[in-house]
Amino acid sequence: MANRSRASSRSESSGFIVGLTGGIGSGKTTVSSALQAHGAAVVDTDLIAHALTAPGGAAMPAIAEQFGPAFVQPDGALDRGKMRAVAFAAPAAKQRLEAILHPLIRTISEQETARAALSAPYVVLAIPLLIESGKWRERVDRVLVVDCSNETQIARVRRRSNLDADAVRKVIAQQATRAARLDAADDVVVNESDAAALRRRIARLHDLYARLAAAGRRRSV
Repeated sequence: MANRSRASSRSESSGFIVGLTGGIGSGKTTVSSALQAHGAAVVDTDLIAHALTAPGGAAMPAIAEQFGPAFVQPDGALDRGKMRAVAFAAPAAKQRLEAILHPLIRTISEQETARAALSAPYVVLAIPLLIESGKWRERVDRVLVVDCSNETQIARVRRRSNLDADAVRKVIAQQATRAARLDAADDVVVNESDAAALRRRIARLHDLYARLAAAGRRRSV
């Protein structure tokens, strides 16, 4: 576990930021929602990406130009299934998509984080690819990893989607390893089957983050 402070080039106005990450199906939304219920603000880069690729989304003109109209649904949204299949089969296509999305996601998340920090004790910045991309680490004060077994990941994703087990394993294989995430973590939430233990752990983490955020504010005045 990392348990180390991070130098950051961001301004004090962005407040105390917890970078939340975890593999597909680990339960990142469950944990971020619970922290939000305790009073944290949540900025979710997945939701930003979905908005960018929804009908009328800011990324859609560039995606249509790069990949062609076949990847745009009749309502103007990204055809996610088709894009997912191409991105898995061709790393270059995935890189082209990321070159469109990532700068937009970064800009919007910075704006949303700065706004959220004005009214919340701290901000949870949910970033599925936090470990994979070193560019995100400089933006957070602390890394929180949601952890569970690969078997649990596969079962959860299959329950919520039409992907088969092999397809989920392929997604897992393209993400950071469980060991790499745990090595980068300052804090870990184990999200298996014990809901009561999960709630207790989240409550303790909220108290910790609120104290750290308050201490940071006192030092900056």
